[in-house]
Amino acid sequence: MSSHQAGEFVVALGEGQSEQGEKKALSPVYRNVRAKDSFPSKQGIKTLFDQFEASVKSFPDRNCLGWRPIKNGKAQGFSWYTFKETHAIVKDAASAMATINIKPGGKIGIYSINCPEFMLVIQAANRSGSVLVPLYDSLGEDAVEYTVNHSQASAIFLQGAKFPALAKAIANIKKNAKTLVYWGEADGKLVKDIENQGVKVITWKDFLAAGKQNTTSPNPPKESDLATIMYTSGTTGNPKGVELTHKNILSTVIGLQEYTRQGGMEVRPDDSILSYLTMAHIFGRVSEEFAIACGAAIGYWQGDVKLLTQDVAELRPSIFIAVPRVLERMQGGIAQKLKGKGFVVQLLLSLALRYKIAMLHLGYDAHAASPFLDSTLFKPFKKAFGGRVRFIVSGGAPLAKHVEEYLAASLGAPVFQGYGLTETCGASFVGLPRQAHSGTVGPPTTSLELRFEGNSELGYDPLAKPPRGEICVRGPQVFAGYHNDKKKTDEAFDKDGYFHSGDVGELTPAGCLKVIDRLKNMFKLAQGEYIAAEKLEQVYKEAENVAQVWVYGNSLESTLVAVVVPEERDLKKWASANGVSGSFSEICKDKKARQYVLEDLNKAGKNARVKGFERIAAVWLEPEEWSVDNDMMTPSFKLKRPQLQKKYQKQIDEMYKSSKK
Repeated sequence: MSSHQAGEFVVALGEGQSEQGEKKALSPVYRNVRAKDSFPSKQGIKTLFDQFEASVKSFPDRNCLGWRPIKNGKAQGFSWYTFKETHAIVKDAASAMATINIKPGGKIGIYSINCPEFMLVIQAANRSGSVLVPLYDSLGEDAVEYTVNHSQASAIFLQGAKFPALAKAIANIKKNAKTLVYWGEADGKLVKDIENQGVKVITWKDFLAAGKQNTTSPNPPKESDLATIMYTSGTTGNPKGVELTHKNILSTVIGLQEYTRQGGMEVRPDDSILSYLTMAHIFGRVSEEFAIACGAAIGYWQGDVKLLTQDVAELRPSIFIAVPRVLERMQGGIAQKLKGKGFVVQLLLSLALRYKIAMLHLGYDAHAASPFLDSTLFKPFKKAFGGRVRFIVSGGAPLAKHVEEYLAASLGAPVFQGYGLTETCGASFVGLPRQAHSGTVGPPTTSLELRFEGNSELGYDPLAKPPRGEICVRGPQVFAGYHNDKKKTDEAFDKDGYFHSGDVGELTPAGCLKVIDRLKNMFKLAQGEYIAAEKLEQVYKEAENVAQVWVYGNSLESTLVAVVVPEERDLKKWASANGVSGSFSEICKDKKARQYVLEDLNKAGKNARVKGFERIAAVWLEPEEWSVDNDMMTPSFKLKRPQLQKKYQKQIDEMYKSSKK
């Protein structure tokens, strides 16, 4: 197949095909320039087990897993297991698998916040050839029950604090889950009740002791063997079990190592990351497998979001990994600190931020844009994050461009956006540390190839300049299939073996991907115009007083309405200045407050040059933030649109009625 350069970062293979009858138009195949002829691999390393063994050999005395012991009710500094010490515990845990009848290929569940034991169980599963099935920390008993039974997990490893949730499901999962292994404090009565139902319960300490007394050789997996089944939350229906092999995850890790080398940001043994994004999600899992491959240290948080800043300050991570909502809060916190300064300091900081962002636009990287400002005016902001952050990685959802620029300028660290799905091991595309590519998710990594499929009805042409269409990927990091669901697996892939993401993207002239929207989130208004909901939500999130926004429309209406969670501090400040009194909830019900936020939304829309039919006609204010806990967001922080519509249908009807008066 012929190839040609299609930008600085990608090559195009072939010429694509135009639309022919029912056959949709297809773009050429795009690959990273470093994977033009083949996907990279590591000599002698074929599985995650091989990678861990290699890292132990290369970095035996470097810190591997860290935690904060609690003494007299207070968290202490980080204590550490070295790679060598971690390896010794993993050997005992892997040997102990046989004592609870876990055979190679057997499924084991894990139900815990992020902690060293979570990673120790992962590596023990890799060593024993068993398959890890994470249970989302935020999932309710029904989903836990479904996941355990659907995967047929015969043992569950859990944090003691999870017993109350698990106890509610135990009667319906005990036919599969015969053994529970737990660490930390546990309710003795609950443990006894579970044992009385015929389930064996073992402490982590006793489990390791059994492994030490019954040492076994490893059962190394093959690269095609399953490493994990990750259940995606989805917005409707039961979770889907995504089967990921050792080759899938290892290829992703190798692709990330190539990427950091390509961007001049290679991760080293003296680097560290803070683990707080659930490892039951692929973003968290791959981040930590990547850290281990690089010999970097992983420090685990205390499990309380209110203490996250304390954990960051104590660990002083050099790489900060986050989802957009966390970064938006960081940016908001920095902006709030700025407002608390005196007028002169505020003015200086504001001018300094503008200057640094302008330098970023000129092509300077975040580290070099202004070392003097970094060491003076911005030093307190950097210190709040430990003062060592080399770069920030954002994934899970799109990050607003102004947040990306603000953090890069104030912290002196580039912010990279990543894109991927559980089915593609998360890190399929990662942005580059150059301002010219801000707002993109970068080129494909070196472990997959990209193809766009057109949609003439929506106006997406994969052969145009720039090419646009559904994002389809193929390569070693793309999943094996959906567990026990051949029908859904067959539907996800086309005849050429490309996985259809359901997302719409375009390729920039340099070869970077921009994610435009999701096909399922596109709908038609009464006048026939198509609306890209996620794209508009990103525009309206730029409004000063907006924390979260959901845009709604349908084919019976010619306008859009929105539900907004306002920034509480900003709305209260406006209310105080405009004679609106009461609690935050009461302010949100005020007509003047709704009009104020509506004007703010449409100001952001005007700045982004949205079309007339993309403007918001009416708004409803919601005082309670949408979250995983209240079932308005998935664990990967995506809006659950069906649930939002169900919750706000009455308000939607009222908004349309009022907008027509």
